[in-house]
Amino acid sequence: MMKFIPFVKKSPVVPVIRLAGTIGSGRNALNDAGLATIIEKAFRMKPAAVALVVNSPGGSPVQSSLIAARVRRLAEEKSVPVHAFVEDVAASGGYWLACAADQIWVDPSSIVGSIGVIFASFGFPELMAKQGVERRIVAMGKQKSLADPFLPQKPEDIERLKALQAPIHEAFIAHVKARRGNRLADADLFNADIWVGQRSVDLGLADGVAHLVPKLKSLYCDKVKLVPLGPKRGLLSRFGLNMAEDALASVEDRALWARYGL
Repeated sequence: MMKFIPFVKKSPVVPVIRLAGTIGSGRNALNDAGLATIIEKAFRMKPAAVALVVNSPGGSPVQSSLIAARVRRLAEEKSVPVHAFVEDVAASGGYWLACAADQIWVDPSSIVGSIGVIFASFGFPELMAKQGVERRIVAMGKQKSLADPFLPQKPEDIERLKALQAPIHEAFIAHVKARRGNRLADADLFNADIWVGQRSVDLGLADGVAHLVPKLKSLYCDKVKLVPLGPKRGLLSRFGLNMAEDALASVEDRALWARYGL
């Protein structure tokens, strides 16, 4: 009833958007299409700030860029500060998301960084030869079989992949530099290395060690109202009707998390 009483000061509101999981175009992954409504809703609430809870080992650079750009556009349009709170990990695309915030807070054991780009696959040419399997390809354009896992790896494929990765890495670096500015230490921060907790603060990749509730209370008063927002699972996923697709996505997700011992 308090909100209907004039002249009564309302408690500040901070929507909390949870960004947990790998980043990509899959149904259960973090992506701009799935998060757009949630992010837009958060900034429509006339909040004192918006909080991002980040727990992601990365994924698609494009989706990372789109999500971060949406957050920044709305933050600047509405003049709303954004805080990111890192849980287990904000690495690669996860750190790209964290950099959408004005300030980044970490746990003493949070893993932060991995500002780089990776292409990973498997190769099976020897196995196929042993099994007597012949690979047959008919293609127009010599690059159509780029990094084919059933053919031996070629030096020209490696050079081509590195050429494709270079502009993505440059875009990532530019994003971090634009968002972190002179807070960054004079060190080699862009070689895909990772750091833990306070060390990431010392290097300027984060602003301090803090947890969401006490930090937001200290910034916006003890009566700050935290409103959790996050993507909901689809009806088919809740009833287990996409088990094959979910199992494949789970394997890929586990591979990303495993890089950080999680």
